[in-house]
Amino acid sequence: MQEFISDVSKQSFPITDKVTGKYITGSLYDFIRSEHPDFTKESLLSISELNGLRQKYISSCLMKDNEQLLKLQKDFTKSLHKLKSLTKTVEETDFSDLTLGQRVADKVATFGGSWTFIISFGFVITLWISINSWLLSIKPFDPYPFILLNLLLSCLAALQAPVIMMSQNRQEEKDRERAKKDFLINLKSELEIRLLHEKVDYLIMHQQQDLLEIQKIQVEMMDSIIQKIEKINQTSNP
Repeated sequence: MQEFISDVSKQSFPITDKVTGKYITGSLYDFIRSEHPDFTKESLLSISELNGLRQKYISSCLMKDNEQLLKLQKDFTKSLHKLKSLTKTVEETDFSDLTLGQRVADKVATFGGSWTFIISFGFVITLWISINSWLLSIKPFDPYPFILLNLLLSCLAALQAPVIMMSQNRQEEKDRERAKKDFLINLKSELEIRLLHEKVDYLIMHQQQDLLEIQKIQVEMMDSIIQKIEKINQTSNP
């Protein structure tokens, strides 16, 4: 039986199993070149060696796709972590560095807009009117129409209004700061989503190319097997 020497393994094989490098094309040829730098279009190898290299190439493609998926998952997790960190920063925005006047204004506005203030204020007015109308009806310190009470209420309103406006200004500053941070979060989310879309599109396109190449190699392997079976049948049935 005639034999030939494989340029890949340097072993002898039957001449019927001989395959030249011209038969191999595409990325499979590049893969064989990476495994065996001396391999050329004129080099020889056996069908079994070629099938082994094909299987190895398919495994490397699948491993590479798996690595890309893991990398994409890490990038996605990293992006989510950055987004959560930015969100946490927004939620923990420190407004404690305030002046005494700003803190007082916030406290006064908070108390002035509560039911505690309304009930307390109503109780004081009722008590004031009751004292001057009944208990001290002979010589009240603020007789009807309660001019002193009106004066006090006017002064209270005159002082309370600017204090509440100061607190409202503080609240507007907080709202503007939160709006800026919300805008940054939305912008970052949009950029991260676009980047992930591009990565996914690239990965899908790359996987499709690899799948087409794998299918092509599988078809070639099937053709080789069919040809080998036909040769065996021809030798067994002369």
